[in-house]
Amino acid sequence: MQSNAKETGRKIMNELMGDGYVEGKDKKRNAFNSVLNDYSEEVCFGRVWSRGGIDRKTRSILNIAMLTALNRPAQLRNHVDGALNNGVTVDELREILLHTAVYCGLPAAGEAFKVAEEVLKARKLID
Repeated sequence: MQSNAKETGRKIMNELMGDGYVEGKDKKRNAFNSVLNDYSEEVCFGRVWSRGGIDRKTRSILNIAMLTALNRPAQLRNHVDGALNNGVTVDELREILLHTAVYCGLPAAGEAFKVAEEVLKARKLID
């Protein structure tokens, strides 16, 4: 099961983050960080993201809100990209981040808006 979860996780990661994402992570893999990469592939993506119950778009929305609340800009950047790949629109992203301002605080939401704008500009979705 572990190897199947890892394969499933790698497939979902590439679908979410774009082709080549996993290969890019593999290039950075080493003896120290491999355990965390394995955990992410097998558990996070291979077991949790692969479950039914809620769709990937909803999972992406949850991740954006949680990563904003936790002030994790590097992970937020990846998951904004993933959310767009999962069908979250620019308008929905704006509303998600505005909602976080109320519940997570203006500084956290402000940082999240900056990260999201960088991703949106890089993808030429805003000016």
